[in-house]
Amino acid sequence: MKEIEHQNIEWKESWRDEYLKWICGFANADGGTLVIGKRDDGTIAGIANAKKLMEDIPNKVKDIMGIMVDVNLKKSKEGEYIEIIVEPYHNPVSYKGEYHYRSGSTKQELKGAALDRFLLRKYGRNWDSVPVPYVKVEDLSAEAFAHFRKLAKKGHRIDEELLSEPNKYLLEKLHLYEGSYLKRAAVLLFHPDPEKFITGSYVKIGFFRNNTDILYHDEVHGDLFTQSKKTLEILTTKYLRALISYEGIQRVETLQVPNDALREAILNALVHRDYATGAPIQIRVYSDKLMIFNSCVLPDNWTIKNLVGKHSSHPYNPDIANAFFRAGEIESWGRGIERIFTACKNEKAPKPKLELEGTHGLWIEFPFIQLSEEEMSGKMSGKTSGKTSGNKLGNSKDELREKYGRSTEEIRKKYGIIAEKIILNMIENSHITIKEIAVLLSVSQSAVEKNIAKLKKDALLQHIGSTKGGHWEVLEEK
Repeated sequence: MKEIEHQNIEWKESWRDEYLKWICGFANADGGTLVIGKRDDGTIAGIANAKKLMEDIPNKVKDIMGIMVDVNLKKSKEGEYIEIIVEPYHNPVSYKGEYHYRSGSTKQELKGAALDRFLLRKYGRNWDSVPVPYVKVEDLSAEAFAHFRKLAKKGHRIDEELLSEPNKYLLEKLHLYEGSYLKRAAVLLFHPDPEKFITGSYVKIGFFRNNTDILYHDEVHGDLFTQSKKTLEILTTKYLRALISYEGIQRVETLQVPNDALREAILNALVHRDYATGAPIQIRVYSDKLMIFNSCVLPDNWTIKNLVGKHSSHPYNPDIANAFFRAGEIESWGRGIERIFTACKNEKAPKPKLELEGTHGLWIEFPFIQLSEEEMSGKMSGKTSGKTSGNKLGNSKDELREKYGRSTEEIRKKYGIIAEKIILNMIENSHITIKEIAVLLSVSQSAVEKNIAKLKKDALLQHIGSTKGGHWEVLEEK
């Protein structure tokens, strides 16, 4: 039976000292066998200097890398060849200061964040468990602790008596101390500005006309619990349309991406992200889809097939994952991706798409739900304006009712849903332009202008100042 080259075996036709790097790669991974005297197709080429190599190779390996290998001479009718058997090493092995690693059928030199991950794993540590000197409990956010306690009390996964204890004791019970120092996980979970210590630990959101042309964007900062809440709020109130349909006389609003699926995807990205890369989570919204990129690290040799199938829980940041689990925000059984797919299926939404971007991270794409013209009765619901506000339109609705004496229901009934959203966006941002409103509502400028004309005619709003430098005023009911 013909042999095949695979993850744990490599063939070389003749020996070169640079192949010591391959031995280093095997030692740092799961071990393997380097065969000298075989061609790429597995056929035996034979070697003439086998005896010398049998003496030289073990000595070079020991002198340069400090490890031992088994070197065996093999004979066949086609000629002699050598098998170098490399055992996996628990400690990191270096070749002249370089760290190499066997991944799949290739060898790579580890650098930067990849090297940090490797070294931590070899020493039995996780990235989020590394202590951060000079950060004290007093530096953490009281609001973040209050938010956690509220979630945890509702989730019933932590003793309520513990929730009444001081913050320091709570952190200890969540295993967020390493000796006398707080861990990186504690900084991300509870510090008001974790970016002071962990570069790029925030979320970027943008609305794109195409792959290069961005129309508006937001950034979400703060502790991870705040980021999860605000990111979902901004997406559902500013970036996503609510498709309007009717079941009999009952009005039904359907987000373009199921809320449960979107929430799970955001939590999954925040909890399992590789924060060592220094790159923020990216959320790109288009007219027909929403995409989330997370610089995560899958377990060795995992593919998309492993990710979408049944699998055990392998949290990359176990301390962060534990805190979110205790808060009732996530499950602990490795079901995040499954829950996303299930939520989409239950809402009859298109199946999400997963794609690995090399070794850099994971894209998850949500194609938008599409309703037929018969099902739809309006174009859009629930967007805010401005580039970085992220405030919920619900606040604008309250202000409209309390300050201006009008309700969204009466405006919608008399003038239509577009007019309603125009007024709410003007309350949110009085300097918003007609062009910006048209983009946000996905309608033409002429449609916006016609609705504004009706609202001005009936004394619901007015424009003060010049076209470029003026602002909108919503008028009180007389």
